[in-house]
Amino acid sequence: MIYLDNSATTKPHIEVLKTYQTVASEYFANPSSIHRLGGEVEKLINKAKEQVASILKVKSSEVFFTSGGTESNNLAIKGIAYRYQNRGKHIITTQIEHPSVLEVCKFLEANGFKVTYLPVNEHGEISLQDLEKALTNETILVTIMHVNNEIGTVQPISDIADMLIQYPKTFFHIDHVQGFGKLPLPYDHKGIDSVTISGHKIHGLKGTGCLIKKESVSLAPLFHGGQQEQGNRPGTENVAGAVSLAKAARLAKESQTNYDQLYRYQANLREVLEQYDQVTINSPKHGAAHILNFSVKGFKPEVLIHAFMDEGIVVSTKSACSSKQNEPSHVLLACGIDQSDASSAVRVSMNLDQKAEDIESFLQTFNNIIRQYENVMG
Repeated sequence: MIYLDNSATTKPHIEVLKTYQTVASEYFANPSSIHRLGGEVEKLINKAKEQVASILKVKSSEVFFTSGGTESNNLAIKGIAYRYQNRGKHIITTQIEHPSVLEVCKFLEANGFKVTYLPVNEHGEISLQDLEKALTNETILVTIMHVNNEIGTVQPISDIADMLIQYPKTFFHIDHVQGFGKLPLPYDHKGIDSVTISGHKIHGLKGTGCLIKKESVSLAPLFHGGQQEQGNRPGTENVAGAVSLAKAARLAKESQTNYDQLYRYQANLREVLEQYDQVTINSPKHGAAHILNFSVKGFKPEVLIHAFMDEGIVVSTKSACSSKQNEPSHVLLACGIDQSDASSAVRVSMNLDQKAEDIESFLQTFNNIIRQYENVMG
């Protein structure tokens, strides 16, 4: 099988699985317990925080383990919104965010907050001028993803962070789920306040993730209980999950040097696919290397996906969170792509260990599928 749906999820690394199993079976005590076994488990969590903090060059007290990207985004956005609503109730985001951001913003709108959804150009990029114009004295939060999960657009995060330093009342949250372990981010930048990371996008386990939150930021918790995670995320910690996430994060950073080869693979995909009259490439040329989105006129995406699956190749449509909804991609529509192409998009997403032969097999299979279709129609 050739797996090209890595933006939806990645295959867990064997070392991550072993780490989880060891911790789950041997360090099962409650880390809040005051006996020796509890103390040993608490040390494991603290060590995992230190490892993640070392990788990101932040403080270990700024690392909070969660169940993944959706919880981290919810915790950051709702947490900041409700904690600082006395300062203002205005939030800025973009039209092409992941549902775990857009749905939170819609919820907050229904509860008295005002949200500005920045438009994007044909490449999915926001305008810094639009962002600056949208900022007001009531703006308490800007939340913008680093790498778009559908088309791979990379937003100018450092430039945004530089701008927001001039607005000390406004926090900056980044959905870094598709960027971590692939593209660098200045985690210690003074203009960045919180960052979301998900385990299962970096060959870790589903149900693991973390939120990086600067010490200067306070959050209203999503739920209430004990004082775990400094009260920001109450509940007995998923110790094995936390330790396995630290392992996955370390392995991801070590493998990041492999990322450049994905630019060559994507260039090959573009060069070949562009030769087909019925193909439109939707991903920007200067976007992330591991994601390529394209539309094929005359084909429903599910037909292509099943045809590839029959040949042992796994690809997808839009975000896995909304791929079963029979609607055009909100990301592609925001980029000005017509409804037909936005409804027929296919996403190829690679991992850092992808082989050149995988891409060649994909392209050959695509050619076979197109030719078979033409023969049937001809």
